Amino acid sequence: MNKFFACLVVLALTLAPSVHAVAADEQTAAPLVVPGAKDSTDLPWASDGEANVPYVFHDPEHESRMTGFEYDLVNAIAEKMHRKGRFIQNDWDGLIPGLSRDLYSMVVDGIEMTPEHKAAVLFSRPYYVTSERIILRKDETGLDTMEALKGHKIGTIKDTTAERMLRRQGGSTIRSYEEETNAFSDLRNGRLDAILLDAPIAMYYGSISDDMKLVGEPIGSMEYGIAFAPGSRALRDQVDAALGELIKDGTLHKILARWNLWTPLMENYTGDHTHPDIAPVEWDRYRAAMASTTGNNWKVLVHRYVGFLPLIGQAALMTLAVSALAMVLAVALGLLLALARHYGGAVLRLTAGFYVEIVRGTPLLIQVLFIFYGLPAFGIRLSPFMAGVLSLGLNYAAYEAENYRAGLLSVPRGQMEAAIALNMTHWQALRLVVVPQAFRTVVPVMTNDFISLLKDSSLVSVITLTELSQTYVRLSSTYYDYFGTGLMVGAAYLLLGLPFVRLARMAERRMGRSMGGNVGHH
Repeated sequence: MNKFFACLVVLALTLAPSVHAVAADEQTAAPLVVPGAKDSTDLPWASDGEANVPYVFHDPEHESRMTGFEYDLVNAIAEKMHRKGRFIQNDWDGLIPGLSRDLYSMVVDGIEMTPEHKAAVLFSRPYYVTSERIILRKDETGLDTMEALKGHKIGTIKDTTAERMLRRQGGSTIRSYEEETNAFSDLRNGRLDAILLDAPIAMYYGSISDDMKLVGEPIGSMEYGIAFAPGSRALRDQVDAALGELIKDGTLHKILARWNLWTPLMENYTGDHTHPDIAPVEWDRYRAAMASTTGNNWKVLVHRYVGFLPLIGQAALMTLAVSALAMVLAVALGLLLALARHYGGAVLRLTAGFYVEIVRGTPLLIQVLFIFYGLPAFGIRLSPFMAGVLSLGLNYAAYEAENYRAGLLSVPRGQMEAAIALNMTHWQALRLVVVPQAFRTVVPVMTNDFISLLKDSSLVSVITLTELSQTYVRLSSTYYDYFGTGLMVGAAYLLLGLPFVRLARMAERRMGRSMGGNVGHH
């Protein structure tokens, strides 16, 4: 569950404001500050709920409903604090940087409390203690210990205790994944011999599948903690107090038992040696929901895919809105940059050229993250939607500028001279003669760029926008259906792009007739 955490730590430390030590009595007296809260009863928290069973995830029976044992835990903590928990979806890569941006007050996502992590963020007391488990295909035997894994291809999640254990031991071919669903898919398809993962993931993904099994004894132990920004000690202390109450009154035991996650490790950690009769209702409900959605029965598939349509439709609208507005910005700014490079003075040409080279020379993903998470360091805070439009628009403006500059160069110099000879000003000649001819030559390229922008809009999912690609990840990982869901999402992208191709061809023909008419008139 600690994918890319080390990279995020560096970014979080860079963006986070410096924190000065506060005396304990002064901290107690100060009012409680909850970053990102809308009011005094709000407790905003974040997790990556796209492929995160059983932590925080979309209910397979009701895709719009969030569930999971961490989801239940945060709601119980909020109730103890006389607040209302508010879930905020964010990709794993953005969870810790989001703390420094005050998008939410805490992160709950199975984050391991390692010394490296503790040096970067503030942690609550542990809320769950677990171990690693080995998962095999049903027909495999003998790989039930760490020693037995040597010489085999083993899958795990990046930047986790499991990965570090495998690397320390050596002797195995380690394949690290960002999403656990991909590891299970590769195990099922024979690309892996075994998987080593946190016990909750192993149980919810491995033990419900007819073709997989958990083997061997639990290996090692690790603790999960709630992450806070370094300056949120008062909030951390209140959450710790609430967690203590949940342990003392048996609420934590009840939540974990309902998810079939109460273990001897938790019994020893909490000191709760009671054995109440608590049915694993959430575990049973999840297994029943997955059983009802698996298989190749065409009625089940049709019902499932029809249920996907509203979610894919909403995501398609978000993708279209971000892409269309970004393209408008790219066209306008790109034209200005092209004119500056072609007709501007030395300073304008240098500035425009510098912008184009910098933007084209850096990855779009870095630009998206910088605009959303980096600019707040300078007091500029944009909503995810505005940051997505701005980052895509500024990036594609550099490419459009080069297209338009090529178009301007294709217009014969005599066109400008003839326009000026007809008593037009330089600006009138550009606006009425040169630019329209240049624009006509770049219309096909603009169409291709817009289709590319539609696909590149998938990158805005890293700043909490739910568009088509993120919807695909959520649905495919929930139902283990990458083929059918992929066809539906691919069709959505195709349907979004085709009308613009048609419009571009119509505009091209219309402009061609217009330019031809003008030439004939002259």
